[in-house]
Amino acid sequence: MLERGLLPDFSAAVRAELASITAPAKAEAALRDLRQLLWVSIDNDDSRDLDQLSVAVTDAGRITILVAIADVDAIVTKGSAIDGHAHTNTTSVYTAAEIFPMLPEKLSTNLTSLGEDEERAAIVIEMTVASDGGSVTASDIYRAVVLNHAKLAYNSVAAWLEGAAAPPERLASSGDLREQLRIQDQVAQSMKQLRHQHGALSLATTQARPVFDGDILVDLEAEKKNRAGELIEEFMVAANGVTARFLENKRIPSIRRVLRVPERWDRIVDLASSYGARLPARPDIKALEDFLVRRRAADPMHFPDLSLTIVKLLGRGEYVLETPGQLIQGHFGLAVKDYTHSTAPNRRYPDLITERLLKAALAQKAPPYSVDELSGLARHCTENEDAAAKVERQVQKSAAALLLASRIGEHFDAIVTGASAKGTWVRITKPATEGRVVRDYAGLDVGDRVRVQLVDTNVERGYIDFARVAS
Repeated sequence: MLERGLLPDFSAAVRAELASITAPAKAEAALRDLRQLLWVSIDNDDSRDLDQLSVAVTDAGRITILVAIADVDAIVTKGSAIDGHAHTNTTSVYTAAEIFPMLPEKLSTNLTSLGEDEERAAIVIEMTVASDGGSVTASDIYRAVVLNHAKLAYNSVAAWLEGAAAPPERLASSGDLREQLRIQDQVAQSMKQLRHQHGALSLATTQARPVFDGDILVDLEAEKKNRAGELIEEFMVAANGVTARFLENKRIPSIRRVLRVPERWDRIVDLASSYGARLPARPDIKALEDFLVRRRAADPMHFPDLSLTIVKLLGRGEYVLETPGQLIQGHFGLAVKDYTHSTAPNRRYPDLITERLLKAALAQKAPPYSVDELSGLARHCTENEDAAAKVERQVQKSAAALLLASRIGEHFDAIVTGASAKGTWVRITKPATEGRVVRDYAGLDVGDRVRVQLVDTNVERGYIDFARVAS
């Protein structure tokens, strides 16, 4: 982290400031009181830094989705020592060895977290959803006091929604909460269907999570998306769109999240051709989505490998300055034009910046950042997000190298995930990790399937070296 300009530890100034914070932010009298609504959080099993809650409100056949975002700015003020640490790192860093939170855990997992049965101040994004589809027909943003009635986890909620398991404890004891989740799921699936009709990409990527037996790392397990994850994803995409449009309508500059048109579209075209499909010569997100839908149906087992390949070829997202009236490219992969990051202020600094812009707009005050500041912050957040991702990958590779150290000489099925002058990289599935092809890599390109032999590992440096072998 230090080598990449990130801070693994909180300074004495941060610790001193933190000691003076003993309670959550007081709810102002002017805030709306929405504690009676059946708010719930859905996150990873072990997450305690809860950034958002959701609830569905029905009225005369109309469904309104409300998303509450933790008011982190109420405690972490601009220019404070804690804010300075968050500004430096710009994100929480999640490694296989340890989590390095953007904010001290006293805040992110307690005083600024939307914890179960806790009253908290929040920014509420309200979205009325069309009854005949997933489009947002009206929206509003305001401040309120909320109460989390159930801390839920993706895997258990998904298993219940899909009919594979009984409901989690909090849902099992409340028919109202179960109905609440069914309505939210129905709306989210409608939103998902509409976005994919517009070309949002159907990708099924997996994420490797460390598995420990006590203090011993025993595996890196691939974790796939599920229905509960889709529910949160759809609501966050919609809420981020509402936030972006709200700030533009208020004539306030903001930081947008964009994914540009892929530079390696020609390789995506070649890849589709290898499956007997034709894509147009110019980037076309709808055509790419149609291809992905067909491939998922034809070969669901290997679809995550194809998804990973497409993600690598699409490239990384970035933050850019948006000024009112400026034409922004939008997010190619999500098929949305208006998109910002606003729903995770405990974990991402751009979201905290956006929260401050929203609060200024709601209070009819001048923005707390100048255009030049926002432009610099957009570049800084992009650079340090990339630095954090590199730290996470390096530690993940060290973990994988540790697991593979006793398996030198074994052969693995792999898929090429990177091919450039810097090197050729492949991914194996057990454990789920990437390594470099150091011999016989000529002619390989992203998406190719290949058989490799493990020839060396280096835990300290996170090196995993393969040689290409005959299939």
